[in-house]
Amino acid sequence: MTAPRSRFLALSFAGLVGSLVLAGCGDDPEPTASDPGGSDSSSAAGSPTPEPSTEPSVEPSPSETESSSTETVTVPVYFSGDTPQGPRLFREFRKVRADNPLAEAAALMAAGDAQDPDYGTLFPAGGFASISYGDGGFVVELADDTYTTAPSGMTQQAARLAAQQLIYTLQGVQQKRDPVTVELDGQPTTLFGIDTAGGLTEAPQIDVLGLVSVTSPEEGATVSGKFTASGVASSFEATVPWRIRQGEKVVLEGFATAEGWMDKLYPWQSEVDVSRLAPGEYTFEASTDDPSGGEGSGPTVDTKTITVK
Repeated sequence: MTAPRSRFLALSFAGLVGSLVLAGCGDDPEPTASDPGGSDSSSAAGSPTPEPSTEPSVEPSPSETESSSTETVTVPVYFSGDTPQGPRLFREFRKVRADNPLAEAAALMAAGDAQDPDYGTLFPAGGFASISYGDGGFVVELADDTYTTAPSGMTQQAARLAAQQLIYTLQGVQQKRDPVTVELDGQPTTLFGIDTAGGLTEAPQIDVLGLVSVTSPEEGATVSGKFTASGVASSFEATVPWRIRQGEKVVLEGFATAEGWMDKLYPWQSEVDVSRLAPGEYTFEASTDDPSGGEGSGPTVDTKTITVK
């Protein structure tokens, strides 16, 4: 996957089943910076927990850090990436200002400002005037009419996934699976042509999220000795193969067993011993298991660049 930050991904959405559900949603997984899309543990300002969509992992919840005047919290932000099923959503935990985490997370999301260069955004250039939460729902006030209609090249399926990108991000930050309404000049409006007046809720994880993702190590992490790799996945028989590559050469491999599979994404983790690897830059890669032996569309893969010291 190669998607520069801050770019609008007009990707092919064949096979995406991202339908939006109108109505109230259920309870959020944990109330600490977890998000609707799968939960696995990772730490940051607060304690991230799962997202608003029956997700399996505990995300780094909004945690506070603090210097002088500005406190920060760690929250989940969803970006888009390529998979064998077409574009899907992937989560990163990011630090944002504690005084307005919803708007800060949405700004990162819309700009495609991901740490992982494989991730991008489904949103074209544009912006939000404000984002608020109250009375059991989110209200997103648009800065102008840019996001009300789908831009040239955006299919209906892509528009639905873009809406899910926003929904998952806001629900993850707030740790509430409540509906999202988009407004312009104080009145409900459309988001890329999708009516939001009745409130938009998250689609099933299995339909919109990448089927495997790595939470730890993060992109650019430095590791040594032994470390714990973790993430969320929905992989055949809950098997999550992982490997470490230097260039195209696999220098270490193993597998993790997730807590479940099929209906949603479940947490996985594995102890990784890099003590025998020479210092340098490597790629950590986790994937779904491929029972077809290469005859199907292939596994979903998520990679992180790491430095072994």
